[in-house]
Amino acid sequence: MSSSSLVQDTYSNELKVYVNQEKAALDLLNSVGKLLFDKSIELVLFRNHLVDINATEVIRLHKYAGEVVGKPISIFDTADLARELISMELAPAKIDIGKLASEWLAERDHYKNQSEFLGEKLKNFMSDGGSDIEPRDVVLFGFGRIGRLAARELVKQAGKGQQLRLRAIVAREDDDLSIKKRAALFENDSVHGRFKGTVDIDYENKCLLVNGQRIHIIGAKDPSAIDYTQYGIQNALLIDNTGVYKDRDALGIHLKATGISKVILTAPGKEVPNIVYGINHRDLDIENETIFSAASCTTNAICPILKSIHDALGIDKGHIETVHAYTNDQNLLDNMHKKSRRGRSAAVNMVITETGAGKAVTKVIPDLKDKLTANAVRVPTPNGSLAIIHAYVNAQTSVEEVNAIVRKNALNGDLVNQIYYSVSEELVSSDIVGNDCCSVFDSQATIVSNDGKGIVLYVWYDNEFGYTKQVIRLAKYVAKVRRNIYY
Repeated sequence: MSSSSLVQDTYSNELKVYVNQEKAALDLLNSVGKLLFDKSIELVLFRNHLVDINATEVIRLHKYAGEVVGKPISIFDTADLARELISMELAPAKIDIGKLASEWLAERDHYKNQSEFLGEKLKNFMSDGGSDIEPRDVVLFGFGRIGRLAARELVKQAGKGQQLRLRAIVAREDDDLSIKKRAALFENDSVHGRFKGTVDIDYENKCLLVNGQRIHIIGAKDPSAIDYTQYGIQNALLIDNTGVYKDRDALGIHLKATGISKVILTAPGKEVPNIVYGINHRDLDIENETIFSAASCTTNAICPILKSIHDALGIDKGHIETVHAYTNDQNLLDNMHKKSRRGRSAAVNMVITETGAGKAVTKVIPDLKDKLTANAVRVPTPNGSLAIIHAYVNAQTSVEEVNAIVRKNALNGDLVNQIYYSVSEELVSSDIVGNDCCSVFDSQATIVSNDGKGIVLYVWYDNEFGYTKQVIRLAKYVAKVRRNIYY
């Protein structure tokens, strides 16, 4: 065979292999949709979502499994296992099909077939016929950056047996022009792109119809005077993302409204529990407590990494420097501002500013009280931030050990939804926009001093979307609409 024929055969064979992988990916995505809408079973692949993605992205995620997770699973196995799940009577759940596929690869000799294997692995997930989750009504108070992303996420997760049901958005005004403008801002986003769905407006009834879901727009000056029950909203969880109300007394005004039973603040709160989901959410008294804070985006970014290192090596002291995207509280052009430096143009300046992240960490990880300092620099990017953690640890360590500690927590345990372990040597801020983990750990940037006691860690985070995902996770926990999880 000539060399040109050999090259041609290699090209054809490799292309055929890839096409077969695409077919398997489409088969997997078909099963993902059926499981989500018919059975309220959400499939993920080593924590990565499989909704609203295409076949090539599915293939890329399988490659990620081999490179990062260290488990080279077959896309044909995941497709077969997902198809088998459709025939099972399962209660609402979130299942990592990647984990199942890797276990099938390791244990397949112990089972007659995939059906027997899945029956054993998911024996505690079987439906008893009465385990469907009762959805909980949600009200978004405010419709800014976090509010609009939360609305997108809540709408996207809708389906049979949905956990949280977005029923209303409260804004300052509800006239036709305001509703039209808010719908446009929801549908089109300069950072996160166009909403992948349909948005219609019912001006007469002051509603948005998003992917078939009717969402009331309520204009109100006094939060306590709103009667949500007139909109059919009962026992609702209210998510306040205005940044106006920040302590227990101020946030308590929401509970005076008819139809609201719990409140979550999307900012650090005073006199209320500050929660980083995945770390201290189990400490909550959700039966008796009514007001919660989801802390800040920076606190959510650094706490999973700090806890990982502190639990393994012990942190003696440290400093966190945040390189943060500019926010709405800065000026676009130079103008008056009550805080130092923030009056200067956010679009053309790096601006040193204070952050409460160092103190906020101690509310989540009490062992680190008085051990951390923190500061921040706002930079001319609209989204995507970086926390640089300088820490001195009690045990001598190495770059390899530090990375192994974080990698382990990214793949196993309570922080798999919080930590994304990156191996890319080319990672930059725009790459992490849209990442649904609140901490994107840059393993290639880890530094350890010669004495093995000083470490420098780089933690990226989408300060909008990554944080919003944490808010939604906390909301599901507080609302007690939790599903079985196989991770």
